[in-house]
Amino acid sequence: MGDVPPDMPVRQARPARSAPTHGREVRGKPAKGRKPGGNPASTAPRGRDSRHFAALDLGTNNCRLLIARPQGDGFAVVDAFSRIVRLGEGLAKSGRLSDAAIDRTIVALKICAEKLKRRNVTLSRAVATEACRRAENGADFIARAYAETGILLDIISAEEEARLAVLGCHALIEPGDDPALVFDIGGGSTELVLVDTRGEAPRVLDWHSTPWGVVSLTESAGHGPPGADGGPEGRAAAYARMRSLVAESMAGFAARLPREIAVPRLLGTSGTVTTLASVHLGLSHYDRSQVDGLIVPAAAMRRISLDLASKDLNQRAQLPCIGTERADLVVAGCAILETILDLWPAERLGIADRGIREGILRRLMESSS
Repeated sequence: MGDVPPDMPVRQARPARSAPTHGREVRGKPAKGRKPGGNPASTAPRGRDSRHFAALDLGTNNCRLLIARPQGDGFAVVDAFSRIVRLGEGLAKSGRLSDAAIDRTIVALKICAEKLKRRNVTLSRAVATEACRRAENGADFIARAYAETGILLDIISAEEEARLAVLGCHALIEPGDDPALVFDIGGGSTELVLVDTRGEAPRVLDWHSTPWGVVSLTESAGHGPPGADGGPEGRAAAYARMRSLVAESMAGFAARLPREIAVPRLLGTSGTVTTLASVHLGLSHYDRSQVDGLIVPAAAMRRISLDLASKDLNQRAQLPCIGTERADLVVAGCAILETILDLWPAERLGIADRGIREGILRRLMESSS
């Protein structure tokens, strides 16, 4: 990691291994030179590289679609879509997906279906994760989504979710010989994967999934709105309660982790780490090109986490890159992140705005080549 001071954010000179080619995609927008609704056949090269592949990741909080075509050893993004749908809202208490959450999600899936049709996608895969795994009516929702949108969602296991996330982002793990830890903080769960990066492809050594994500943890242990959050003391107590729940759920995995690692390497992929990285950089709006591949000091991420946890909902909502959509959930993400930093005390944290969708795309393209 050279002589870079641990308190300075840096960007890797090059990925540890070949990274996917994303063009100049910004979150939710197509690569430069592509117009939404345009005919890709007019500009894309013929043959294998002209085929379009798609990956849809429906999580507890977000619905995210990526459409790409092969390019070299990776791929170029043709179109993308991301929307916060909060599919798992209320799930922790009711055990079911609510009608309102399902309706919001169906609207987003219809947009995805239109994009798939417009882009003439050759091969695609759509996956659903923790919310659908846990919900009593998860199968009913899958059936309705297919009937109304034509998109067949595959409810994947926590293990496959973890492996896809690693496959999609491992190129951003810093070079090194010791095992590295990759984590994905989701809406309904958090996956942690210990990987060996000495080969061309990462080898999973151990993995763990905890049922705490930003939605499930907020609904179970978060504090209320201003006036009902107990003030500074109440917010501090809620944050400590979150940290304790997460630490307890990760205790078994923490006990299995190797101890004698000189320089622990850590890579995070999720809305939590990309949001906190944006706050760290002082961005006025989210910019994927500045965040994906960034390496930030772990101590700075802890400071930001504690600062956000001390603020009330309205104060957090006023911060750029957080806003009203993330203000109520970001504190739970901070609690999960700090707990991970406790069990894997890295000085620096790699940030990835890539994960499950990119992992799916790689598998689809490899299987069709």
